[in-house]
Amino acid sequence: MKFIFAGLSLFLAAGLASAEEATSDNALAESPTWEEIKADVVGTTELKDGASLFTLTAPYRADDAATVPVVIEQKTPGKLLIKAITLVIDENPAPVAAEIHFGPAMMPLRFETRVRVNQYSNIRAIAEMPDGSYMTGRFVKASGGCSAPAGKDPAAALTGMGDMRLKLFDEAVPLTRREAQIMIRHPNYSGLQRDQVTQLFIGAHFINQLEVRQGGELLFSLEGGISISENPVFRFSYSDNGSPDLAVHAVDTEGNVFDQVLPKRPPA
Repeated sequence: MKFIFAGLSLFLAAGLASAEEATSDNALAESPTWEEIKADVVGTTELKDGASLFTLTAPYRADDAATVPVVIEQKTPGKLLIKAITLVIDENPAPVAAEIHFGPAMMPLRFETRVRVNQYSNIRAIAEMPDGSYMTGRFVKASGGCSAPAGKDPAAALTGMGDMRLKLFDEAVPLTRREAQIMIRHPNYSGLQRDQVTQLFIGAHFINQLEVRQGGELLFSLEGGISISENPVFRFSYSDNGSPDLAVHAVDTEGNVFDQVLPKRPPA
């Protein structure tokens, strides 16, 4: 992955469904920055208009620039397989927020996460499909997300680092298509935040690799950067294969490895 350098409480009771829905006036805006970084992000790959195939929903004006909700959803279920999404925030110090690969059980795709937005910017989703690459996105008004103070002091933020929580929705209903939310405790420091006591910069320290599986089947893998929010949260729909749990494997930039098996049902 090419990273171009130029929270909330972990245990949420509810999902990421945003209070502010995207509006018709926050379509992608003209962006000289995108023209400068495009070749570094996609090379010479032709990007087709993906608006008819999938949507990226984000608030026009974010309540919190450090935790901006982003929802990517397929509009044409069964038509095309979305193999991967590259999430780009044009004006961030590291514009490529994440590269996410999806297994077949994630189709039709509905995937949410929270990102930092450093200044008014386009947020783009570039989808890799069998017949080429497609792009769509939204323009978001937010600023200061990458340098916003962490929710806790550095010592407290490292307490319980790597703890995870799984929330299932409609778990009492016998469905094959389910919705889940995984939350991971981690400060995900951007390298642009200051210790509120010493005023020294806190070094970048974030989860840069993530895999989520049900049984041995990959649901999604993610290679992330500094733009994923503190205490990352991922909400997604998937086809349940009957496995009793989801297994999460995460690695951060300091080499810490976090493995956890999350039962789909609480113990009796």
